[in-house]
Parts: sequence; structure tokens; C-alpha cells
Amino acid sequence: MTQNIFNGIQAYFSAFTTLNKLNLWRYFAIPIGISFLLGIFILFTAYGLSDNLGSYIASTWGFNWGKETVTSISYFIGGLVVLAFGIVIFKHVLMAVVAPFMSPISEKIELHFIGNVSKKGTGIKAQTSALARGIRINLRNLILEILFIIPFFIFSFIPLIGFIFVFFIFIVQSYYAGFGNMDYTLERYFSYGESVYFVKTHKGIAIGNGIVFMLILLIPVIGILIVLPLSVVASTTETLKALHPEKFAKNQLSL
Repeated sequence: MTQNIFNGIQAYFSAFTTLNKLNLWRYFAIPIGISFLLGIFILFTAYGLSDNLGSYIASTWGFNWGKETVTSISYFIGGLVVLAFGIVIFKHVLMAVVAPFMSPISEKIELHFIGNVSKKGTGIKAQTSALARGIRINLRNLILEILFIIPFFIFSFIPLIGFIFVFFIFIVQSYYAGFGNMDYTLERYFSYGESVYFVKTHKGIAIGNGIVFMLILLIPVIGILIVLPLSVVASTTETLKALHPEKFAKNQLSL
């Protein structure tokens, strides 16, 4: 799995080249716009909710002594909670909504590297199907991710060892981010259940792709603009390698 994680990360280094070579940037115009608007909405919503949550936590302290310290800590905790869950919600909503745009881009990359494309149809019906599947996959992942990170978040406040659980939260978020990116390719090959199984057996690719996805997302403003193009190209490349290892390698030599 370690090698797959490294491969998932390394794929980003060639993603920019692939984007330029295949002239894919123009296909990301609408997804980037959606990402920017959704990111701004989540950011302002999170900012407002962090104050409300911080005030609520502070109100549970029924003593006058230490009130200012508790209030400051409460606002800090409130901000962390909202930030963590804001990122979770943002990425899953984004990946579900842009699914109809990502699938055709994944096909173009597959055509370039493999020489043929496994397709399930085109037009409105295909786009609707991609959206429905994207919502189903990301809703599943959102629920599971929240169930994982809630206890990890609580444990992260344990002195000395809390940072370990912060790391676990990051890895869980990375896995499900990579999962969503991989499915833009997997939807042409597998059913919903088969895709879930495929990603489980290729966890390293998902984690590696998701690690860089999450790090890019943390870059103010720029992150939400470039995260989709880079992560989708990188995930498609690595997923194709896993699906067609011999064919991918052969066509790479001829390019």
C-alpha cells in the first residue's frame, strides 16, 4: 500500500503536463467556477457558525473565574470543529455536483493513455446518471467519514498523544477525497458496489491522491481553483494504471 500512496502523490507531478498537452484546462471552467462559489459560501457560513458554536460551548461554563480563558478556548474549539466539518462537506458536495463534467475529462485522459475508452453512453442521460452516482458515492463517503472523524476529533484533545488522532483525521479525509476522484474513471467499468470494492483493494492510490488534494485545498483561494484539475488528472492516471497495467505501460512507451 505504501508504494501506491507514493504513486498517488507522484501522479500530481505529471498532472500539469497532461493538462497542457491535452488542452484540458478549458473543460474545467465550469467546475472551477462551481468550486469557487461553493468555497466562498462554505467559508462565510463556517465563519458565522464558528462564533455561534464557540458562544454555546462557553455558555456551558457556569463559573465566573476563568471565564475569559474558557471563552477564548471555546471559540478556538468552535473554529476547529467548523473548519474540519466544513472541509468535509465542501469536498463531497463539490465532487458530487461536478461529476457530469469530470467523467468526459476522464474519458479524454483514458483515450490518450490507453487508446480506447470504456463508455456507458453520452448526452443528458449519461450526465444525469453521472450526477446520480456522484451523489450516491459522496453521500455514502460523507456519512462514513463523519462517523470516523468524530471520535478521532474528541481523542485529539488528549494531552501528548492527541496529535496522532489529528493525523488519523487527515488520512481519513484524504482516503475519501481520493475515493471520489477515482470514481470518475471507475464509473465506466464497475457498478456502485464493485467500485467500492475496487477502492478498498487499492486504498493506497486513494490516500495518495487525497493527501495532495487536501493539502492543495488548504491553500487560500488558489487551492479551490486548482484542486479539481490536478486531482482528477492525477487520480485518472493512477486508476488507469491499476485497471490496465500492461496496456498503460505499452502505450506510455509509444507516446
